[in-house]
Amino acid sequence: MAAWSRSGIVETITRTLQYSAHWPSVKPVEKGIDVSLALDFALMAYRGEYDVGILMSTDTDLVPALEAVAQLGSARVEVAAWSSPGRSRRRLTIKRRKLWCHWLDDSEYRRVRDKRDYTRQ
Repeated sequence: MAAWSRSGIVETITRTLQYSAHWPSVKPVEKGIDVSLALDFALMAYRGEYDVGILMSTDTDLVPALEAVAQLGSARVEVAAWSSPGRSRRRLTIKRRKLWCHWLDDSEYRRVRDKRDYTRQ
């Protein structure tokens, strides 16, 4: 995070993890990132800041943002999701609209992954 923030290229947004009383047997929950992403996706389309918006997620909480941007018509809306052999292929969809899906598999992940160790700052 610190390296990304210092780069000036990436804007980082964080939210505090919420820990259950049963932690560590129950994983902490990250709240608010999906709302922040949805707002950015919609507002940036409204302001004409991109031509094509691609949401890489299977979180259905983001569907209203996809629908809003598709209705605006100012940007093309696409989705992306991970694909792996033997697993069901989940992706975001909106009713009565065909969305292009960029299916990414393990080879794409290895090609674009960030190999930098950010724990050594």
